[in-house]
Amino acid sequence: MDEILAVLRSLPGVLELAPVAGSEHPEISWGDHFFYYAPDGEVPTNRQPYATFVTKDYPDDASSQLSAPGRWRLNIHVGPELLASLVSSADPSEPDAFFPHPLYGDYGWVAVVNPGPVTMPRALDALREAHAADQRRVERRHS
Repeated sequence: MDEILAVLRSLPGVLELAPVAGSEHPEISWGDHFFYYAPDGEVPTNRQPYATFVTKDYPDDASSQLSAPGRWRLNIHVGPELLASLVSSADPSEPDAFFPHPLYGDYGWVAVVNPGPVTMPRALDALREAHAADQRRVERRHS
């Protein structure tokens, strides 16, 4: 996770929302990470992040078995075309394999539990592409 976080944090205009215990954010989000293109440093209220790290099962999303120790999931908005080329598994609990996000796969989100040697290079490329796509959307809206 640290390697991916370092790459994301190095991207221009990135905003990381990482709620912690006791913050104003919902308790369920504590420990997770949400990434936006937001060079103004303000969390957008009109769009979703382009990438997330989840570190636990959510009430409507437990198929990746993130309650087991040491498990976490990277989720990336890649669009339907790239999603189709990335998916290598239909099992949302299989580590180091891309699968459609259990809830948002139909909207172009891909996920991977504990990225490793098989998925890491492509995951980093997909994150850079997702960041650039979010940047283009923001710049289009402001022009």
